[in-house]
This record gives sequence, C-alpha cells and structure tokens, in this order.
Amino acid sequence: MSKSFYSLGLMSGTSMDGIDVSIIKSDGEVKFNGVLNKYFEYSDDFHKNLISNRDKINNSEDLRIYTKELEVLEKEITLFHAKVINEVIKEIDFNIDIIGFHGQTIFHNADEKISKQLGDGSLLSQLVKKKVVYDFRQNDLRNGGQGAPLAPIFHKLISQKIKIDLPICMLNLGGIANITAIESDINSTLVSRDIGPGNCLIDEWMRKKTGKKFDKDGLTAKIGKINIAILNQALDNHESLKYKNILSYDPKDFDINFLRGLSLEDGASTVTEFTAAVLEDRIVDFISKLSDKSRKVLVCGGGRKNLTLMETIKKKLSKKHTIENIDSYGIDGDFIESQAFAYLAIRSFLKLPISFPNTTGCKEPSTGGILVENI
Repeated sequence: MSKSFYSLGLMSGTSMDGIDVSIIKSDGEVKFNGVLNKYFEYSDDFHKNLISNRDKINNSEDLRIYTKELEVLEKEITLFHAKVINEVIKEIDFNIDIIGFHGQTIFHNADEKISKQLGDGSLLSQLVKKKVVYDFRQNDLRNGGQGAPLAPIFHKLISQKIKIDLPICMLNLGGIANITAIESDINSTLVSRDIGPGNCLIDEWMRKKTGKKFDKDGLTAKIGKINIAILNQALDNHESLKYKNILSYDPKDFDINFLRGLSLEDGASTVTEFTAAVLEDRIVDFISKLSDKSRKVLVCGGGRKNLTLMETIKKKLSKKHTIENIDSYGIDGDFIESQAFAYLAIRSFLKLPISFPNTTGCKEPSTGGILVENI
C-alpha cells in the first residue's frame, strides 16, 4: 500500500496579486484529497513592486543587469511565503510532510529555454522547518522541454475524481491560458500546451488605465464597444505566433499596444474580444488534432470569473463544444494550480515524472524540482 503525504502547495501566478495555498493528502499517483485552500493577498505596494520589476525584465540580459534588485525581491517574496505557511500551519492539527514552492515567475522565454522563478527554497525551508521542493522547471528545460505547463498530470488526476464522462479538456484561464486533453483511457499519452493570453492583457489594460488589478466580472468590457477595425488588425498580426512551436508563453509574448487611443471601456471590450477570439481559434485547433473531437471543456483559474470573457468564449464555441466551470463538479477552480504544486512536490520527492513530451516538449518523461531539507 502506497504511503500518503500531507503536502502544502503555493502558487503565485502571472497576475502577481497574492498567493494561493492548498493542502492535499496524496500518494503522488492515484490517491488525492483536498484538505485546505486559502488565499493571501499581496499589499498594493508589493503588487506594484512585483509588476514594476517584471516589466524591467524583457530579455535574459536584463536578468543579469537587475540581479541585485531581483535578489532583494526574491527575499521579500520568500519571507511573505514563510509568513503565510506559518499562519496556515497554526490552523491544522497534523504535520505537513512537504511543501511545493512554485515561486514568482519573473521571466519565461521558451525559445531561449530560460524560466526564472523568484523564490529561495533553502531560506523557506529554514524558516518553516519543513522539506521544500522548488525550481520545478529547470530539469525539464535541461531535457529539451519548455518548462511549462506543469499542471497537466494533476489535471488528469482531478478528472478521475469527478463524475464526468471522458474524454474532456481542462482549460486553465490564468494570466496565460493552457489546455489539457484527458482521454477515456487513463493510460493514454498526456497532451497539453499553453494556447494564448488568459487574463494577462485584460489585467494589463485595467492596471494602466485605472490602477485596478482586473476587470471585475468583466463589467468594464460589457459596457464598452468593440473596435472591429483594431480587433481585426490585432488578430491578423497575432497569426504570426500561431505557427511557432511554442508550448509555453510568457505575458510579454503579448502586448496591448494595439489598444492605443481607445477609451477605458472600448479598450476593455476590444481586448476581451481579442482574448476570446485567440482562445477559440487555439481550442478548436487543439481539439481538432485529438482522436475524439467531441468533448466538454472544463474551465478553472481566475479568468472564469470574468463573466464577459466566459460568455464570449462560450458563444464562440457553442456549436462545437460545451464550456462549463469546473466548480459545477465540486472542485474549487481557484485552487487547481496550488493543489497541483502540492501534488508535484510529492511526485518530485518520489522521483516520479512531472513533465512529458506532449506537455512541455521534453525528450522523455522527466521529474523536476530541487529538494531542500532544513528540518
């Protein structure tokens, strides 16, 4: 009988607004139970500092130029994570065996095989006196992969927990959107990829025009008017990315320059329509390559709360696929990624693969992550 572990997963995504924390109990393979989910918001000042520092890093040379600033920021990030962990541990009456520390992605370039997550796993382990697994992407990059997406193996596990007819696809609408195909045969090859912007462009537009972190419920986009000429030009320009062999994106792979001159509302409406159009195209293309093309798409991640974005995606795909929130199946769609990194930490500890040729492009199934045991 395989041993189960209590694992705490931490996720701070491209929105950079806070940390999702999840505790799961799992054997790292087929057993899984969610135990606790909590969200800890960054202060406005810290959020702005993170965004400002990310905006400075446009290439790998910038990582070197801003080394000192990033070291200071990494320590702050790590200290905040430690504080969060210690708060959560006070609430539970069992021992955490291992921690999965994703860190904060500051730069990701699939072409250059560079992915930089800020987070000092050794310091975190010292501060919380637990085993910590961090830096999950580097081994995949060394094995020819693009470092992301890493959650697909957990998406597959989730699909086996809920009562739903397979095959399905799971669409994660984070800052970047990724999709995973889950087949009827649980032993089938795992297929996944990033497919384009999720929330990142909408969030960036709202930050620059209003200082707000996102378009709550998509209400700003709902009252705006789509600028069709600008939209079509942006979609034409975007086509050049479509045929590149990119399995994982960074928010900097996209920009909102095409919205210049638009009002807040019209810009929000246009960029939301742009995001939905790109995702429609990529979802249809992704599913068209699968053996069974008739399948539901379950949506998780913060983007599912943008009602205008979701309504637009559903309308565009309604003739081909049913789009549903994963919450309808008893799973909290806010915490899939933090639960995933709790699960990946266990798999890393057990030397099990976390990335696969048809998810990240690695040469063979690869484990990943660095284990620190300052306990």
